[in-house]
Amino acid sequence: QVQLVESGGGLVQPGGSLRLSCAASGSIFSINAMNWYRQAPGNERELVAAITSGGSTNYADSVKGRFTISRGSAKNTWYLQMHNLKPEDTAVYYCTADVTTTGGYEYPYWGQGTQVTVSS
Repeated sequence: QVQLVESGGGLVQPGGSLRLSCAASGSIFSINAMNWYRQAPGNERELVAAITSGGSTNYADSVKGRFTISRGSAKNTWYLQMHNLKPEDTAVYYCTADVTTTGGYEYPYWGQGTQVTVSS
């Protein structure tokens, strides 16, 4: 079993910053990609940022230049640094990971989500 736990969400004013953290634990052999998704009320879930095991990154156009995804120094942790937040960034943010388990099974795992609200 694999668990992902997010932290760092909250309420912030427009123009502010937040950093989301994700830590994965359990029967992990390797993590092939680490991602952040978000879902706002009435909207479909969208990929915000992704980073591969090789360090390549990818961002949604709406967050380029404002958000940065990175891997932590602790194993199986990653972050989403968000700057210049806008009201339209308000959503539940989910960390996800493409995991190869110790049993050799490849599967995408999801965290429980953390609320980010951008409002004055």
